[in-house]
Amino acid sequence: MANRKRIILVALVIVLAAGAGLATYYYYLRPVPAKRTLTLYGNVDIREVDAAFYDTGRISRLLVQEGDEVRQGELIAQLDDRRFAEALAAAKAQALNQQQVLAALLAGTRPEQIAQVKAQMDALQVIYQEDQANYRRYAALAPGGAATAQQRDDAQAAFLNAKLTYEAARQAYILAAKGPRTEDIAAAKAAYDVARANAAFSAQEYADTKLYAPADGVVEERVQEPGDMTSPATPVYIIALTRPVWVRAYVPENDLGRIKLGMAADITTDSYPGKVYHGWIGYLSPAAQFTPKNVETPDLRAQLVYQLRVYACAPQGELPLGMPATVSIDLSGHSSQGAARGPDGCGGDASAK
Repeated sequence: MANRKRIILVALVIVLAAGAGLATYYYYLRPVPAKRTLTLYGNVDIREVDAAFYDTGRISRLLVQEGDEVRQGELIAQLDDRRFAEALAAAKAQALNQQQVLAALLAGTRPEQIAQVKAQMDALQVIYQEDQANYRRYAALAPGGAATAQQRDDAQAAFLNAKLTYEAARQAYILAAKGPRTEDIAAAKAAYDVARANAAFSAQEYADTKLYAPADGVVEERVQEPGDMTSPATPVYIIALTRPVWVRAYVPENDLGRIKLGMAADITTDSYPGKVYHGWIGYLSPAAQFTPKNVETPDLRAQLVYQLRVYACAPQGELPLGMPATVSIDLSGHSSQGAARGPDGCGGDASAK
């Protein structure tokens, strides 16, 4: 009887061991279904822009504060523009003067001026002819003693002077009749072009005394105050761009082959539990890097990862810069049609960075 119980007990142990072995074999060798979702962790990343003046000057007005929303093209600050206005007025006056000089040359010599020059030439011709006659008379009388040599020489000097004066008047008449030279007109035109360019430059400098928002966004920091001296190298405001909004995350190398641009992804945060922001993968880094310090754990320090950006569609201002976020990527192959989406998640170029 005892032997029978022992045999039954041994058989039972063998059956249990075989069952455990089969279970272990099945557990380790059974096909494992592929993951359908990849979960990554990252932070909301929004571009910033430093808004600064083009010129050096003293700030007279600042029109927005930290936290204010601004629209592209909105006036947000202004410099003291008095010296720029005076420089613009001087440049405009110089351009107008050169324009009148050019217009006078293009119009040519007035008929009245030509008539005036001709009259002067005719009057000098009469004097020249009279002095010529006097000289001839004294030259004829001097050999017979009826006129002195001094009288003859004085008449000759007056004749030669009248001749030169008349010749100068005749050349002036010829020039007046021909009008301005082509070279003079070209030089005047070039001077006018320079004056116009200077006026345009002064006008742009005057316009640059106003600072406009370079893009839609939120004023993150007001760096300077009215009365401060500023320059192009010194930002007046730091503006956080509200579009596009994306989550910067890092995918391990062994998961890289399962994701593609345009794949659907969901974004969740601890600040809004249960709320899901739909998005899509809009950028995937072509180069590997070591896991960044701000997201790595001690066991991941030597692993290579690839940066990706998941653009959020219609975040409604609920994804501020730096907020931690969880990204769930659908690996089933479904696409959010990223090729037709833009960096705002709602239309444009999927390759935008």
